[in-house]
Amino acid sequence: MALKLITNFQFMQHSSSHCFNSTSFALRPPNLKFSSSHFIPRAEMESTSSPQIPPPLPEKRVVVGCGAASVDFLATVASYPNPDDKIRSLSLKVEGGGNTGNALTGASRLGLTARIISKVANDTQGRGILKEFEADGVDTSHMVVSEGISPFTYIIVDNQMKTRTCIHTPGNPPMLPEELSQSSLFSALENANLVYFDGRLHDTALVVAEEASQRKIPILIDCERKREGLDELLNLATYVVCSEKFPRAWTSAPTLASALVSMLIRLPNLKFVITTMGDKGSLMLERSQNDASEIEETDVETLLESLQERVDSTATIPTCISSKSDLRISADGIGAISGRLLAGTAEKIPPPELIDTTGAGDAFIAAVLYALCADMPPEKMLPFASQVAAAGCRALGARSGLPWRKDPRLAPFWL
Repeated sequence: MALKLITNFQFMQHSSSHCFNSTSFALRPPNLKFSSSHFIPRAEMESTSSPQIPPPLPEKRVVVGCGAASVDFLATVASYPNPDDKIRSLSLKVEGGGNTGNALTGASRLGLTARIISKVANDTQGRGILKEFEADGVDTSHMVVSEGISPFTYIIVDNQMKTRTCIHTPGNPPMLPEELSQSSLFSALENANLVYFDGRLHDTALVVAEEASQRKIPILIDCERKREGLDELLNLATYVVCSEKFPRAWTSAPTLASALVSMLIRLPNLKFVITTMGDKGSLMLERSQNDASEIEETDVETLLESLQERVDSTATIPTCISSKSDLRISADGIGAISGRLLAGTAEKIPPPELIDTTGAGDAFIAAVLYALCADMPPEKMLPFASQVAAAGCRALGARSGLPWRKDPRLAPFWL
C-alpha cells in the first residue's frame, strides 16, 4: 500500500544536495530499529590498531556541543526519482544523525571527552539516539528527555549522482532554554576546552554560549546557512567553519575570498574562518596575533590565485598550501586584516569507494574540534580534517564511516 505524505516544505539547497524542512507533525517516523551493526563496543573498535600509535593528548580534553541530535532513515536508490515516480530502495539503514550529534560522535572516536546538550523525546527513536551516543562514549547526562516526537530525517542517497536529499522533521515540542537547568549547564561546561554550536536550538544555544564566553571557553560555530539567532552566536565565536555559500550570503561580498575578509572584520573576536567546498577542498583565513597594519596590503584574490597555482593537482591525499604569515590581506571596498590564507585540498576518493556524502561536513568539524584541543597547527589540521571527512564518505550514513583514533589512515598525522 502506498503512503502519500502531503505537507508544506521549505526548500534549501546546500552543496550538491537538496534539503527540505518539514513543518508537520501529523506523522510519526517508522518504528524501525537502529542498525545493530553499529553498536560495537568501543574497546573492540579501537583494537584495530596501526604500527603508528597516536600520541596522548596533553591532558583530558573536553568538548561540549549544543545542537541537533536526531535519527536518520537512509534509503539508497539507483537514481533520484522524477516527480510522481514510484521506485524501490536498494538498501535501508537507520542510525543517529544531526550536525552536533555527528560531530561529537566523531570527536569522541578521535579521543576527546564529548558532552552533548540537546533534546529528544521519550520514544523509540529518542531511546535509540541515546543508546547510540552511549555506545560511542558521548556523555548524554545533559540532554533533555520529554514526551513528544524525536527529530528525524529521511535521506535519499542517489547512487548515480552521488548526492543525498534530506527531508527533516524537527522534534516536537522544541527545546526551551528553561529546560536546561543551571546546575546541568555548569556541569556540562566544567573543565571544558571548547564549545561547539551548529546553529540549532538558538535560544538555548545563546544561553550556553554566553556562559561559555564568561568562562573564556573558546567557541566554534558551524554555519551551514543563515538561521534565526545565528548573528548573536557569531558575535561570541572564536572560530567558524561554514559551507561554501554561507560567507557570501552573510556578508553580501562579491566573492568567497572577499567574504572571508569581511567576516573577520565584522567579527573582531574571530581567530579564523574555514569554508568547506566538498571535493574542491577548504579555504581558511586566519587572523594574525601580530599587527601588520604597516605592511603593504596584499589583495586576497591575488593571494588566493597564487595558492591555487601551487596546488599539486596530481596528489590524491589531502594537502595544505599556506601564504606567508602576518600579511596585510585586503579585499576591495571591504577593508583589510592581518593574517594569512591557507588552501586545503580534499582527498581524491576513487569512485567505487565513494558511498555517501551525508555528514561529511560534520566529520570535518569533528576533526577540527580534535585539532584545536590537541594544539594541531593549521597546516596539519586542514589535511587531517579532509582525511577524516573522506573516511566518512566511504560508508552509508553520517556516522558509520567516522574513523577511530587508531585508524591506520590517520597514522601519518600522529608523526
